[in-house]
Amino acid sequence: MSSAPRIRVVFVLLPNSLVLDWAGPAEALRIANQQLRAGGQAERFTIEFVSPSPASTGSVGVTLSGLGPLPTHWDDEPAWIVLVGLPGDTVSTTGADAQALLRWLRGQRLERGRLELVTICAGALLAAHAGALVGRRVTTHHHHLDELRRVEPRCEVVANRVFVIDPPLYSSAGVTTGIDLMLHRIADTCGEALAAQVAQTMVVALRRGPQDPELSPFLAYRNHLHPALHRVQDAVSEAPQDDWSVPRMARVAHTSSRHLTRLFVEHAGVAPLEYLRRLRLSTARLALDSGANVTRAAELAGFASDTQLRRAWRRFGAEGLPSRHRLGPRG
Repeated sequence: MSSAPRIRVVFVLLPNSLVLDWAGPAEALRIANQQLRAGGQAERFTIEFVSPSPASTGSVGVTLSGLGPLPTHWDDEPAWIVLVGLPGDTVSTTGADAQALLRWLRGQRLERGRLELVTICAGALLAAHAGALVGRRVTTHHHHLDELRRVEPRCEVVANRVFVIDPPLYSSAGVTTGIDLMLHRIADTCGEALAAQVAQTMVVALRRGPQDPELSPFLAYRNHLHPALHRVQDAVSEAPQDDWSVPRMARVAHTSSRHLTRLFVEHAGVAPLEYLRRLRLSTARLALDSGANVTRAAELAGFASDTQLRRAWRRFGAEGLPSRHRLGPRG
């Protein structure tokens, strides 16, 4: 039997490219190759970093040198072009390197299974400026959704998705969702078992310690990309002790109370006030861990009294009693 063809994965970097946009997905591919070698199989991915200039600077100030030139030809084996995001409220393409990238990208003929395009976060805006998204379904970071619609009105911009598949285009919404998308691509090309091994090695699934039965509410209920709902969750997370009500949350989302409740249930899988109570309980537990007594923990979390904290503690199945949860020195 002939071995499966190697896939050439070309990460295209511009000055200030977001490091996590390319480092996370590239690590997923590297680990996939590592796992394949360990299993006695041939590597599947050839990873390259290219740029209009041989050296560049990443978003965090790291200097990147030895970058390859933009490819002028492709072999018969399949290849993926990976475009990554840039910092800022909008994506500027006025620089010389950006203009060179756009000219190059316009000359590429995308084709499913041969030359495919992967966009991470705001990398979709670079593809839009190059005219590569016409007639395609695509997503990007929720801060750039309206910008993407303006730049390329001929594409279907999909909100509230971790990633969108429309071969030969594969687009992801944000920094960490680029890893999600690359894991999906690994599963497509190498099988679900290998993708699961890569995810396990990267510890992508967020887990807490063995004493914690569920994900922290500060991380849970956020596996969506609805911008209005994220605004509410950000506001509540920053000040769970405030006097929150559904109408006040709705004002943050610029919607009605009824519609906000529907959004919470549909996208977060929890009612708004239950979400608030879980956040407050988590805040109280953190305060207890830091040495606060039950009364002070209840106050910091926004509970009206010790009794209300204890009721929430029992209702959501927290182990033991609040008074015994403190992790500080015990006499």
